[in-house]
Amino acid sequence: MTSDLYLGSRSNDPTQKEMLSLKYANRHGLIAGATGTGKTVTLQGMAEGFSKAGVPVFMSDVKGDLSGMAQKSEMQDFLTARAKAIGFADEYAAEAFPVAFWDLFGEQGHPLRTTASEMGPLLIARILELNDTQEGVLNIAFRIADEEGLLLLDLKDLRSLLVFVGERASALSLEYGNISAASIGAIQRKLLQLESQGGTHFFGEPALDLYDFLQIDSNGKGTINILAADRLMQTPRLYATFLLWLLSELFEELPEVGDPEKPKLVFFFDEAHLLFDNAPRSLLEKIEQVIKLIRSKGVGIYFVTQNPADIPESVLSQLGNRVQHALRSFTAQQRKAIKLAAQTYRENPEFRVETAITELGVGEALVSTLEEKGQPGMVQKVLIRPPSSRLGPADKGVRQNIIQGSRMHKKYGTTIDRQSAYETLKERSIKAAGQNEKMPPPSATKPKKGRSRQSPAETFIKSMVSQVGRQIGREIMRSVLGSIRR
Repeated sequence: MTSDLYLGSRSNDPTQKEMLSLKYANRHGLIAGATGTGKTVTLQGMAEGFSKAGVPVFMSDVKGDLSGMAQKSEMQDFLTARAKAIGFADEYAAEAFPVAFWDLFGEQGHPLRTTASEMGPLLIARILELNDTQEGVLNIAFRIADEEGLLLLDLKDLRSLLVFVGERASALSLEYGNISAASIGAIQRKLLQLESQGGTHFFGEPALDLYDFLQIDSNGKGTINILAADRLMQTPRLYATFLLWLLSELFEELPEVGDPEKPKLVFFFDEAHLLFDNAPRSLLEKIEQVIKLIRSKGVGIYFVTQNPADIPESVLSQLGNRVQHALRSFTAQQRKAIKLAAQTYRENPEFRVETAITELGVGEALVSTLEEKGQPGMVQKVLIRPPSSRLGPADKGVRQNIIQGSRMHKKYGTTIDRQSAYETLKERSIKAAGQNEKMPPPSATKPKKGRSRQSPAETFIKSMVSQVGRQIGREIMRSVLGSIRR
């Protein structure tokens, strides 16, 4: 075991190795750079280093080319040449890593599910892109579900709950606030849209046990959990909200460990800009809170994106370990972003950071990691080490064998559909319909003996008395409410 993770060697002096201290790896990090500059190789190499140090990893495979970590590198010439150039040739060897494959749709890995109750109204509202009024109605629905003892597991439970709330909207509005038919209808339409995009696969049971991400194999390597996200990326809101939910659950579930010698889990968030795009203030505050506090749970979060400007300043300031690949400067906006990115590094007198960012070669990066006492190190130009596992996707047969041979296959492979809100409300509806059938129709009821029909005059007088009474009642209520406001 080593206390440091090897990232690469300095461009001007290959004998100087650039390391990331495992002790500070839970202080979060950033991997940034334009398309084609080497971010994926950096990500793969870092995941390998954490795994070898006995640290489990979670990462999303957006392009479908990270699954190759389950197989040994094919040791292409350009990889061995890089290893030789940075003085890594003696240590460099082909190696496969323990991998667990996951997929929200259950096609390229073990199904990843949660329940609607665990996801909660705030994150579901973000997935559905609800406005404030619709989100308020969804919050009311969840509150009513709690009070009625209705278990919300999947989307059909949520749809049944909304029907239940809509049918009683008039009565419920008096207690909880306005529940309009338009808002109920809009939410139902968004749920239908989510279902058509495959959202039904995500909500249900068995729900994910987060501790299944924290596995160490018999050789002491941390498992690399790879989420197949190529199809999931077609619905960016679902992708970003799922990963945010995952972070929130880790924060809620894991115990406090302070600053351990190495993280309990490292979480790589690819296409990180999707997490923050059009996010409401309430959600941004939740993200900031999780990022600030989750490190004490032993979790390190590494955002992977094209430009540091994609990350809000309040979050960017907490990312202590940074690998910056090349950025382009074709427009005024890009030049401004490069200037801002350069200002976040501790200057190196040997080069100008703002200029270096635009001149980096493929597989070269500016690296700054935390040193003693958590202070940021001086930024260095680094040639990134080549990965020991395969570049590109794994063979389909290899992938399928890993999935079928995993104990997770038995645990998550079959969907469970136990009694929940859908079944409960359906039973109530059938029971109510049965009671209504037993009641005689209004025309069959006979008038009580001793009572005669009212004359038109009597009916008019009673109606007038009733209206006067209601008017007096309203005046009294206005008077009482007026005194309360004063």
